[in-house]
Amino acid sequence: MCRWVAYSGRSIRIEELLFNLKHSLIDQSMSSRSAETPTNGDGFGLGWYGTREVPGLFRSIRPAWNDFNLRDLAAQVESPLFLAHVRATSLATVQETNCHPFRYKQWLFVHNGEIFEVEKIRRALLMEIAPELFSHILGTTDSEVLFYLALTFGLEQDPLGALQRMAGCVESIGKEHGIAESLWMTLGISDGKTVYAVRYASDGEAPTLYYSRAVEDLTQLTPAARELLGPEARMVVSEPLGRHVETTWVALPQASALRLRKGEVEVSRFQPAAPALAR
Repeated sequence: MCRWVAYSGRSIRIEELLFNLKHSLIDQSMSSRSAETPTNGDGFGLGWYGTREVPGLFRSIRPAWNDFNLRDLAAQVESPLFLAHVRATSLATVQETNCHPFRYKQWLFVHNGEIFEVEKIRRALLMEIAPELFSHILGTTDSEVLFYLALTFGLEQDPLGALQRMAGCVESIGKEHGIAESLWMTLGISDGKTVYAVRYASDGEAPTLYYSRAVEDLTQLTPAARELLGPEARMVVSEPLGRHVETTWVALPQASALRLRKGEVEVSRFQPAAPALAR
């Protein structure tokens, strides 16, 4: 099981969230609270938005806690919106092109979970991806397949609708191949302006996902922390960061989607929608 974090708000040094908080993402990569995968040492990735339309991307197969390049980069780069991911692989090999985030134009995508028995339906899923997008697939993960299916179903025009159609496609093909419950995921997606997140599983037991309360509601913050974060700062995480877990974080319900923009969070129901299959 992987871990990821998304931040949107005032431009901050990336190390503030990746390294400096108690139980930060780097801490989680060494000792997660999850009993299933207490370490996430199969690579990591960081995608951030700056002055260019296309986000920066740094990925490596090294464990995140043992990469001095990541520490140095995070200490120097400031960004108002970034996604970071630490990986614990299931089936796909440990290689750089399998590390998250995945990038297409201005879009970044991270995933925690799996397509169950993907080896039985991978070919059928790949056949649903638009031909003009197919050459952009560089790795072998089910996560990257989900990303390009979402792009095929209109991610750039209708992000949450496209993700529902992507989920519907996976479940439809899974059932055609005798897989009753095929999808298990949390997703983080951004175009540099808005962060979208989804918590969904075919069996109703998706991995955990949390979002932070508004800064003005966090009474435990010091004045210095408030100044650092600013009023629009919000985060979406697989596991809570920091010391004040109960008062800082809200669990995203099962089968829910989140839209985060300029500090405002909207939560809605996530319902797979079966698209017309291309074949």
